[in-house]
Amino acid sequence: MFDIVYLLEMIGIIAFAISGMIVARAKNMDPVGVFTIGFITAMGGGTLRDLILDNHPVYWIQHQEMPLLILLLSVVFSYWNRVDRIRAARIVIPDAIGLGVFSILGAQLALDLGHSLFIAALLGVMTGTFGGALRDTMCNEVPQIFRKDQIYASISFVGCWLYFLCVWLLDSQAISLTIGLVFIAVVRILAVRFDIRLQRDASPH
Repeated sequence: MFDIVYLLEMIGIIAFAISGMIVARAKNMDPVGVFTIGFITAMGGGTLRDLILDNHPVYWIQHQEMPLLILLLSVVFSYWNRVDRIRAARIVIPDAIGLGVFSILGAQLALDLGHSLFIAALLGVMTGTFGGALRDTMCNEVPQIFRKDQIYASISFVGCWLYFLCVWLLDSQAISLTIGLVFIAVVRILAVRFDIRLQRDASPH
């Protein structure tokens, strides 16, 4: 089970880091900026979660290979010319993958530390969304979690509860993890593709 979780963590970190680096390149940042935005996108949510749960040392200090991986990715994104062809709109897929992975893993860590399902779901949402919120704020954009034209945090919240339900019904954490994170990632992508929103502007009279 540890190997599966570690693999998912790496996938989530790579996905979120890439989403941050795409935005950083679109904003014409230098290599330091590309690394910084990639790092805070990938590690921001997990760091907030660990601080709230008093879980020390925080994840990226325990796993120094992850910041090194982000550093290598930032070098590629800074000096590989083809990256310039990637539009900022393309962050949807890696961002959705990161949202799914970190929402579920954040919720599970909270459960492992003895917290209730509701608190675990909230911490899952924080883990999955905070890094992206920092990315957007530092890139002078309205965070996706606060945009009226986005359905984002609610997908994470529902996905966490689906994960809890699957654990109870299937008695398999690995399968439940997969179902929960795939649900969040796929629904997020579909919501963007088909412009699904929680609220729409009232039609003018």
